[in-house]
Amino acid sequence: MYNDHMKISTADEFKHQAAGLLRSKTPVVVTRRGRMAGIFLPYSGTRLPEDLRARLFDQATGAIASHMKANGISEEEVLADFEKWRKKRRAARRRR
Repeated sequence: MYNDHMKISTADEFKHQAAGLLRSKTPVVVTRRGRMAGIFLPYSGTRLPEDLRARLFDQATGAIASHMKANGISEEEVLADFEKWRKKRRAARRRR
């Protein structure tokens, strides 16, 4: 029934086939351990409406702030961790 209108993918399949699935015009239900983990809804417009972009930004930053607070992580720690990752990545590129 659902397969006519949407694709069902495990999280692992979605990770490995993301490029193709993101080009799809069909919604994808992503499952993890047999339970729904999320839904990818294709968007064919060129840009999201400004009010939707603002709401998505607010929700994402709120979720990140809540996660940081719950885990006792400061913004400075995140920035320091990112800088450490960036330096490690640069060093690895230089070795190539």
